[in-house]
Amino acid sequence: MLTPQDAWETTYHQLQLQLDQAKFDTWVRDARFLRFEGDTFIVGVRNTFARDMLQHRLYRNVARVLSDAWGKAASIRFELLPADNAKAHTQDTELPLFQIMAEARVPTLPTYAVADAAPAPTYAERVPAPVPASLPEMELNARYTFDRFVVGPSNHLAYEAVQSVLDAPGRHYNPLFIYGGVGVGKTHLLQAAAHVSRAAGRRAIYVPSEAFTNDLVVALRTRTTPMMREKYRTADVLIVDDVQFLAGKDSTVEEFFHTFNVLRESGKQIIVASDRAPADLAPLEERLRSRFSGGLVVDIAPMELEVRMAIVKLWTHEQNITLSDPVVQVIAESVASARELEGAFNMIAARVRLTAAPIKRDDAAHILRRLEGPRVHNRALTLDEITRVVSSVFGVSVEEILGKGRTKAVSLARQAVMSLARELTDLSLIQIGAGLGDRTHSTVISGIKKVTELCASAPEICEQLETARKHLLGQR
Repeated sequence: MLTPQDAWETTYHQLQLQLDQAKFDTWVRDARFLRFEGDTFIVGVRNTFARDMLQHRLYRNVARVLSDAWGKAASIRFELLPADNAKAHTQDTELPLFQIMAEARVPTLPTYAVADAAPAPTYAERVPAPVPASLPEMELNARYTFDRFVVGPSNHLAYEAVQSVLDAPGRHYNPLFIYGGVGVGKTHLLQAAAHVSRAAGRRAIYVPSEAFTNDLVVALRTRTTPMMREKYRTADVLIVDDVQFLAGKDSTVEEFFHTFNVLRESGKQIIVASDRAPADLAPLEERLRSRFSGGLVVDIAPMELEVRMAIVKLWTHEQNITLSDPVVQVIAESVASARELEGAFNMIAARVRLTAAPIKRDDAAHILRRLEGPRVHNRALTLDEITRVVSSVFGVSVEEILGKGRTKAVSLARQAVMSLARELTDLSLIQIGAGLGDRTHSTVISGIKKVTELCASAPEICEQLETARKHLLGQR
């Protein structure tokens, strides 16, 4: 059972992960657990502004997180810290609090520069949180192997780079950074590398960045940060997918940064994948982007028609379905990404199975027209591509669009990216927001609505938006 102090510490860590940096630093960073009275958590803050903000505007959010940590409904009252405590606490929290706490409990891994911190209050009723015997590792997809990976001009360099690091892990191209748009085969390639590494007796961990964040949250909640560090820092090969989603998660970035350093310094192999190059990963910290660029950076381009046809033929062989070359070609021509290609193939394969008869090219084309819609010609568009085009058309830099600026021009360009990304890609609102500086899905909804309203009253904005749309459609 968690003590009140433990519950607040867990809440603090989770708020650090969930809130944007400015909001956390302004209102939460200096908050300090004082005592537990009845069923109420008493939390001290340094000034009346923070007290009023937390007690009113942020109360529901903080109470929800605290209730999850406490295991039942919890109420909070915010009070002003005594002057001496407020001053001492400000000095103690120049580094993230979870960083200080974690290092105090793991003296054998002196990775962080730790400020002196006052010991947490102890309670007679303190009972350690249940500790799992081990942290589970993500299972690999059995279909994502090199035998099923079709190599072509678009992915040849990335494929060869992976083969090279598997031949001598940690010796060449460390880290290996692979980037490309949605559905080009990055995840397949990464998991294939993990399969081969494990077959060779190496301890290979494949983890999407979101799962890494979730592991950190669980470790903080259950007070098993050392166990999490042991899991990741003892890997022979660490493979991290969708690293772009680390942006804006300061505590996760800090933990990953030190894990990265420990592994690289010990000669272990690191493979990372993203939807964009390291230089375009702003607002991810420069120190992490520079480390990504310190090895080999390779891209995977959208698959050529020949590669898509080869993939379809592979699937026909695996599923014992006979399709003529013209039908294979019409399937491959219908979409650009591997994910959409599989959907198109499944539609035709289902028709063949259900009718127990061959299918003609024209019939296949007719069936695949059901896939057509506003996004069909832009399946391979990435948020990065849309951002660059909007940057050019609206005269606002990519850095400004991804940053925190709120001038009229910057906000309009950012909202245009949100609107076009929703229209021309299969990205969710959450993914769009994460790729635009870790903004919330509600911010994306608001941005799309704003663009729609502006188009109704400002024809020149509609013209700019249409120019960007035509340019993006022309790219595909």
